[in-house]
Amino acid sequence: MAQRDPWLDVHAHFVTERYLEQARANGHAEPDGWPTGLPSWSVDEALELMAATGVGAAVLSVSSPGVHFGDDAAARDLARHVNEAGAEIVAANPSRFGLSVSLPLPDVDGALAELAYGYDTLHADAVALKTNFHGRYLADPAFEPVLAEMNRRGAVVTLHPTSAPCSDRTALGYPRPMIEFLFDTTRCVIDLAMSGTLARHPDIRWIVPHAGAVLPVLAHRVAGIGQITGKAVDMPAVLGGLYYDLAGMPLPVALDALLQVASPDRLLYGSDFPFTPSEAVTALAAALRESPAVQGAPLAATAAELFPRLGGAGA
Repeated sequence: MAQRDPWLDVHAHFVTERYLEQARANGHAEPDGWPTGLPSWSVDEALELMAATGVGAAVLSVSSPGVHFGDDAAARDLARHVNEAGAEIVAANPSRFGLSVSLPLPDVDGALAELAYGYDTLHADAVALKTNFHGRYLADPAFEPVLAEMNRRGAVVTLHPTSAPCSDRTALGYPRPMIEFLFDTTRCVIDLAMSGTLARHPDIRWIVPHAGAVLPVLAHRVAGIGQITGKAVDMPAVLGGLYYDLAGMPLPVALDALLQVASPDRLLYGSDFPFTPSEAVTALAAALRESPAVQGAPLAATAAELFPRLGGAGA
């Protein structure tokens, strides 16, 4: 498989020892209720898996729960640490890795400072945003300055779900990534659309995770009820303008649903490694390679459009 049409992995994670220590110290030994805990990660492990799955390059980001554990100063410091660590990995392997920088939201001033540092000093490839930050979703008016600056820079956003503020109850005791993550992605994107946030910032390129979560199923319902209530938004059209990674379980159903609202040239590969174990990543990548829908999709060209520095690795 490794010799067939190299992909760019836009949903790949990394951790550092310091990040692991601070996450555990702040109550995230089992992040989002994930019973196997925080995974380890190394460049060598990542490169080995990339070779096995036909991935030419990967854009690295920090997964949920992110870098803000309640204290703004500590979050700024941890964001700077993981971003500089990621930039060092990229500098040592410039054709194999990209970086999606973490921001210490909901600290807006800290986020603006880190956004500028990420682009101007670290030369980041994208910005990693969670669907909500301590219960405040991305369409929150307080976050407008951050979105405006990302729009000015034409940022690519690698969106990632995290636990919703009420998920200790709504998850029903199951790990939040199983059900709640998909609903939080859906909640976030619908709010971005209904609030007009997406329309106000048309130059941000959004990559929605997990084959669009539940958005394809709800798109027409949202549009219909919006018309009834006087808040009309053409959700199917909005979704057609976003990008989607294929991390998680897009087969056998979710990918078909996604392609009802998004064209094949909006698809990108995502592994979710190391939170998805290497064995599962390998099996899922093999299934995607055999999928007629993926075989007919220009994943390499789409990746090159969004990540021109890494485009050669995925072409």
